[in-house]
Amino acid sequence: MRRAAQESSGRPRALAEHAGVTSTASAEWTRRPERGSLALARLMAWLSLRLGRALSRIPLRIIAAYFLASGSAARRASREFLQRAHGRRPTLGEQYALFFSFASTIHDRVYFLKKRFELFEVEVEGGEVFDDKGALLMGAHLGSFEAMRACGRHHGHRRVVMAMYEDNARRLNGVFAAIDPSAMQDIVALGHAESMLELAEQLDQGALVGVLADRTLGNEPVIYVDFFGASAPFPTGPMRMAAALRRRVIFMVGLYRGGNAYEIHFEPLADFTDFEAIPRAERDRRVEEAVTRYAKRLEHYASEAPSNWFNFHDFWKPAA
Repeated sequence: MRRAAQESSGRPRALAEHAGVTSTASAEWTRRPERGSLALARLMAWLSLRLGRALSRIPLRIIAAYFLASGSAARRASREFLQRAHGRRPTLGEQYALFFSFASTIHDRVYFLKKRFELFEVEVEGGEVFDDKGALLMGAHLGSFEAMRACGRHHGHRRVVMAMYEDNARRLNGVFAAIDPSAMQDIVALGHAESMLELAEQLDQGALVGVLADRTLGNEPVIYVDFFGASAPFPTGPMRMAAALRRRVIFMVGLYRGGNAYEIHFEPLADFTDFEAIPRAERDRRVEEAVTRYAKRLEHYASEAPSNWFNFHDFWKPAA
């Protein structure tokens, strides 16, 4: 599945100390402003809590149609993904289903944050992979992370902390912080000098730390992996972080299956607890292999539930 990547100059893209090619420009998705009105988001949250889930879902149809019609870049990116996933040009209905699934998972975050778990049918597979130690959960912009986090807190009685790049979701996070301020305390912002120390402390306390590992922020190492038939850049940073923290890595995904149904999947992905004992020459290979396994499992679940793919940008665009 992994391809030996080559730069346009012909210089090999090899894993060095930081495992891969370095993207020299910030990724396009990090520069794109959040879409949508803050007032509308607040109104929808207010209506959701007062009208209930069934009634407040009615406007989602219109909202999804609006964003499909008005978001040319997002529409183009989702159409490209669906064409790769289905092996044919997607119908307008399939494109709309993707936007509606996205709107539905955002809407349901309100209820997960308010601990209204009785509203949902949640099926969990792979819960037995956990022990009582902290671990890294690596997911993607596929399905709902909030459903997975709620499942960990409610069913597994485990604290689930999210390590994330916050800047592109400040507006929406502000709305959710107003709903449940405590939920925002379980977020560790990446990119700060103290981030690794804070993550290590959380893991030492037995927390599960979730990372969405499918997007590159730019200015970071990537490797190129065959993904739906074409080479795509995957950041090595999340796996290098797991290796530095000497932790197990578990793949996670919370798929939205329509209505009030979610499927939560956990799978063992990598184990870096012995990383310090591994010869230095082997460390980059171990990181590369883990990233490749991650991409393979992501492709598997994205194939199963293509309407859950929420990367509204050119995922296959080469690193700058």
